[in-house]
Amino acid sequence: MNQDTKNISIKRALTTDLPRLAELLQLLVKAERPFDVTLKDGELFYYDIEELILDSKSEVLVIDFNNQIIGCGYAQIRQGKSYQKHDFFGHLGFMFVDPEFRGRGLNNLLIDHLKKWILSQGITEVRLEVYHNNEAAVNAYKKAGFKPILTTMRCDLSEMDGNI
Repeated sequence: MNQDTKNISIKRALTTDLPRLAELLQLLVKAERPFDVTLKDGELFYYDIEELILDSKSEVLVIDFNNQIIGCGYAQIRQGKSYQKHDFFGHLGFMFVDPEFRGRGLNNLLIDHLKKWILSQGITEVRLEVYHNNEAAVNAYKKAGFKPILTTMRCDLSEMDGNI
């Protein structure tokens, strides 16, 4: 690691990390709001972080810098759809790095650790969801080997002005 990241480590999250992880979740929500007009106002909780930490089919990791959590992410083993080639896949979520520490390869480092955990579970398919217009995130995931396969689209019928 270079000078910038020599005090960085990736560790398994503990329940004692929950207060900081809850803060990071709200920072993630704040960062994602501009990309999703359907998100409710106020605090949102996409995940039950404690349940993820305690779940044997999940691995929640934190990025530690000098005993301060500056990032996080999880991998979870999920059942594939009956029509897909894979029976199970690894799903990544809650991917967040404090803006002050971005651009140092920490997201890739975290993803590499999560991929290794997924492989250790005998799984080779890995998926995640990202807002298509969040170019920084999309590019980071492409750099980590991900390719887009599906775009979710929406239509607000209340904005249609009778054009149906």
